[in-house]
Amino acid sequence: MRKGRKFLRVIAGSAKKRRLKSPGKLPVRPTSDRVKEALFNIIGNLVPGSEFADLFAGTGGVGLEALSRGARRAVFVESNPQVARILKENITLTGLWEGSEIIRRDVVTAVEFMQRRGDKFDIIFADPPYRQGLAGLTLNTLCKYPVLCQGGVLVIEIGAGEAAPEKAGSYYMVRREKYGDTALLFYKHSSEGDKFCE
Repeated sequence: MRKGRKFLRVIAGSAKKRRLKSPGKLPVRPTSDRVKEALFNIIGNLVPGSEFADLFAGTGGVGLEALSRGARRAVFVESNPQVARILKENITLTGLWEGSEIIRRDVVTAVEFMQRRGDKFDIIFADPPYRQGLAGLTLNTLCKYPVLCQGGVLVIEIGAGEAAPEKAGSYYMVRREKYGDTALLFYKHSSEGDKFCE
């Protein structure tokens, strides 16, 4: 959260200024207002009418921000049952149930499930626990189970000092932005990318 701010909130859109329930002592690190605002300044024009996936969703702040700003649908992937309950409460608090779906599985099995049922997303946001090498896992999972549309964008939030692949399979990094101890990595499909992940 921003310095001096003691609550989570939706920044803009139909649910602007709605407060969100925080995770308390649960092992979750919500995306800060500063980073969330920067993210949507970059991808904002892609959000209205989009299919949005929020991987490692936590309490749902990023996916709810997307819905508030006009995304058609947001799929939240969160494996922790206690955290998923708070996520469900936050969807209720914002009034954004229409277009929301919670998948309570780990990211690998959730993405496989979404691929099998034919999901395609315009934007995928992933915020795995920092410093556990999970950016690479996320990329490889999305290579194996291609649920990002051609022309879509994948954004992974990591710790600012973390290393992350410049390329994995057909994905290549097009932008990296640093905000304090956080970095946002932006990936796109390469039209001539490898068919398989490394």
